[in-house]
Amino acid sequence: MDFDFHPPKNSTAPRQRSTPRLRLWLLLILITLLLVPLFLRPAVTDTEANTVAQETPQQPPIPEVRKEFIKGTIAQGDTMTALLGDFFSAAEIHELNQQCKPVFSLSRLSAGQPYRLCLSDDSFERFEYDIDRNEQLIISREADNFFVERIPIPYTTEAVRVQGTITSSLFEAVTSTGESDVLAMNLADIFAWDIDFILDIRKGDSFQALVEKRYREGQPAGYGRILTAEFSNQGTTFQAFLYQDGDHRPDYYDADGQSLRKAFLKAPLSFSRISSGFTTRRFHPITKTWKAHPAIDYAAPPGTPIKSVGDGVISQKGYTRGNGNYLKIRHANGYETLYLHMKGFAKKISKGKRVAQGQTIGYVGSTGLATGPHLCFRMRKNGAPVNPQRVKAPAVKPVSQANMADFKSKAESFSAQLTDQAHIKTARNQPTSSISSQ
Repeated sequence: MDFDFHPPKNSTAPRQRSTPRLRLWLLLILITLLLVPLFLRPAVTDTEANTVAQETPQQPPIPEVRKEFIKGTIAQGDTMTALLGDFFSAAEIHELNQQCKPVFSLSRLSAGQPYRLCLSDDSFERFEYDIDRNEQLIISREADNFFVERIPIPYTTEAVRVQGTITSSLFEAVTSTGESDVLAMNLADIFAWDIDFILDIRKGDSFQALVEKRYREGQPAGYGRILTAEFSNQGTTFQAFLYQDGDHRPDYYDADGQSLRKAFLKAPLSFSRISSGFTTRRFHPITKTWKAHPAIDYAAPPGTPIKSVGDGVISQKGYTRGNGNYLKIRHANGYETLYLHMKGFAKKISKGKRVAQGQTIGYVGSTGLATGPHLCFRMRKNGAPVNPQRVKAPAVKPVSQANMADFKSKAESFSAQLTDQAHIKTARNQPTSSISSQ
């Protein structure tokens, strides 16, 4: 007999669908068994932690290099031994002197020039010396070797518009804008072949210039180049544009490319006054006699620099009772110039030496028969006296035809910048400092 079996509803017999639940319980039990030892483990004490830390090797800290910068100026009589004797032996300084000679002789260190000494942990690293306003000498050392180089001083520049009107002198007009008096000197030098800033200046004359202002390490450091300038004198406007024609040195030209440089400057002094002019009859204040005065006397403070009005060779240098300290310079085309009553001569001035136009040759004094400090300036042509104010000196060569188009383009650009009021700051709002010679 066949029977059908049906388990009762309350039966405890296992069922297939209960298996996942059992597995879950087993997994929970296993996790518990693994975690319990961790909670039962005793905590690590501070002493044990320190012991573990001590057992782990620590890298020693990298020592910080201490930098020091010593700034100063060269004093009269300073030598490299005085400046670097604390760091190098006499033999090492001798070696340094020899190595510097082809670059810049250390015997030429000039009093008043700034320098900077760089030290690392009190040891020499670098010496910087400003040769002039444009270049510096760098001396460094690695191991036992010196490294010497001559490099441009790193400046940043900004083009600035300078302008003013004459009320009494160019000097006063420039300084009244808050600018340096040396800017006036350099503007006068640019136009020195066309304008005598002693005789020709009139009230109402005006000037403007586009000048580079220099900054060094973020601080004002004087002026750079005068890029272009205009001077209106007695109704006539003179223009100057700085341009380098091929391999020639940069120089100033007018808008047509004609050089502003001529054979002779209009005057041997930048700023002074005429105390006595060129005449065939003058009463001498010392000899009390009437005689010719084929010269121009420039009254100026003692020590005022005197410039050669042209390139030439010194044919005479000496002293006489009447002329005091004097120089005679021979120029091209039969011209010669004489400079009398000088206080003294510039360095390296001697008979037979060639001098350049604008070079300082001596200083205003009152030696010889003179009632006060002044320069007696004379000019001769083939031995005969001539009035320096009436000499028509020829100009030097203009811009070459090969570069004329390039010059015209740059001149137009400079002119546009000079008149662009929106983008050029006036010098009055800029820091005051000196301008370098061109």
